[in-house]
Amino acid sequence: VLFLCTGNSCRSQMAEGWCRALLGGTLEAYSAGIEARGLDPRAVRAMAEAGIDISGQRSKTIEEVMSVPFDWVVTVCSHAAENCPVFPGRVRVLRMEFDDPPALARGVASEEEAMAPYRRVRDEIRAFIVSLPGNLNKSLA
Repeated sequence: VLFLCTGNSCRSQMAEGWCRALLGGTLEAYSAGIEARGLDPRAVRAMAEAGIDISGQRSKTIEEVMSVPFDWVVTVCSHAAENCPVFPGRVRVLRMEFDDPPALARGVASEEEAMAPYRRVRDEIRAFIVSLPGNLNKSLA
């Protein structure tokens, strides 16, 4: 499964990390972006607080993973959904949308305030990943 976002810096990275940690025996997880903006340090911190280390992941463009024969592409933001490329084979696309933590954290007064949307979205993505196998099976029906 490929988690696709705009910059592959936060939401798709969190989804990849959760999927590897929670469903690693069931799904092989990747993430990429329409562009590569680098791994967001606050995303790394938020995931570490939940016991998941994504510090070794790196931001990638969609072109870097096009050779992988994906079964599923999960878009995690509206921009990625609108700009999702056509994949070879029988790839199915599941569209999800999570708030953008970096956008929500802009202009806040403290680092603690900035981390709040990262933590919330991290937890929302975790809940989605836990339900992902059932959602993929429903989409097949």
